[in-house]
Amino acid sequence: MSAETQGRVGYWRFRFRVWRGQRPFWAGLLTILAGGPIAYFPYAHLSLGGLTLAMATTAGAGSLIIGVLLVVLGLTMWYQAVARVFAGVASIMLALVSLVVSNIGGFLMGFLLGLIGGALAVAWVPADPAAEPGADPAELPDGGDADGGGQGEYVETDAYAHEYEHDHAVEANGRHSAG
Repeated sequence: MSAETQGRVGYWRFRFRVWRGQRPFWAGLLTILAGGPIAYFPYAHLSLGGLTLAMATTAGAGSLIIGVLLVVLGLTMWYQAVARVFAGVASIMLALVSLVVSNIGGFLMGFLLGLIGGALAVAWVPADPAAEPGADPAELPDGGDADGGGQGEYVETDAYAHEYEHDHAVEANGRHSAG
């Protein structure tokens, strides 16, 4: 592998790492993988030796819909990170419904993947820009030190201090005026 090829591969690995860090990547991946067994097993014809085992159920269409929705929710977690809580709760609910509708949630594989993926999506929060290694020290709220103060002391900053500077509701005895 030449140095130029290694440079390009390293560049794309870095770009993927940055992209992956800005969204709930593992939650989306597990949710996408959860849709596979849930949608597949009701339509599968498994062969064990000379015996063909058909898993067809009356809820085959419901299983297909649940599987496709889980894949769509996983993609939503990747490409619309703002909707991660909705997608996480919806994937948890679909995984729970798949227990009843789709052969015990794709033989518990799809159920567990959907449950864990949804929980990861609900729990994921965007990274703090001050904690990023490439953050500009002049733009940090404490004036340059990424650790909070420089001497090891804890410095508490109020990110919403500008909203409390002039509060009209306090001046009007707690009542808000329309005009």
